[in-house]
Amino acid sequence: MKKLVNKLHKSKFLGTIFPTLDYCLQKELKDCESVLDLGCGPSSPLQYCKNIKSSVGVEAFSPYLEESKRRNIHTEYIEKKIEEIDFPENSFDAVILIEVLEHLPEVTGFDIIEKAKKWARGKIIVSTPNGYLPQKELNSNPLQKHLSGWDFEKMRKLGFECWGLAGPKCLRREVQDNTMGDDLTITIKYRPRIFWFALATLSQMITYHLPAQAFEIFCVNTISYNNS
Repeated sequence: MKKLVNKLHKSKFLGTIFPTLDYCLQKELKDCESVLDLGCGPSSPLQYCKNIKSSVGVEAFSPYLEESKRRNIHTEYIEKKIEEIDFPENSFDAVILIEVLEHLPEVTGFDIIEKAKKWARGKIIVSTPNGYLPQKELNSNPLQKHLSGWDFEKMRKLGFECWGLAGPKCLRREVQDNTMGDDLTITIKYRPRIFWFALATLSQMITYHLPAQAFEIFCVNTISYNNS
């Protein structure tokens, strides 16, 4: 059942009706060829963006990095914390932080966003829970703990345009299981999870346009080409 849910969730056709992270990322990166994936994890959705010619995955947790390498998601890898890296200005068409900011102290998150503005030629893309969501250490990875919250209003004030993801906040909860898998129902609060996941997915038609009410937010900051 989990495999079927994942397959349906990644359908391009359904993604246009019930916008998903994969769909939104593909849409925003359609004109990009090079991407910096900060905190890329074991299974970055960048793997579904077939137009990307080169990408750098930055990941500090070795098991995640090795899994990403096994899947051959990126053309280059850096095993470091994202606070420890630097690149020249305008190095990438886009810089993405997919479920990353919430794992950083707030002051570090602000600093990374400013650096990303320097590294990106075109845009910065962020996905994050809508506000602070408690999360403990998972997969024996201390970096999985949530240290800050980034809601719709905060991201909007930082110059991002935002859309809602994953349906309404009221149907979701913190991750409580150790998993490196792709179980899309893992944050569903109620049982049976498949039923409530289906309801959250159907609700996505509405919450996509009401990011303040969504469980997650998808945020895009388009960079001006003043340095080009």
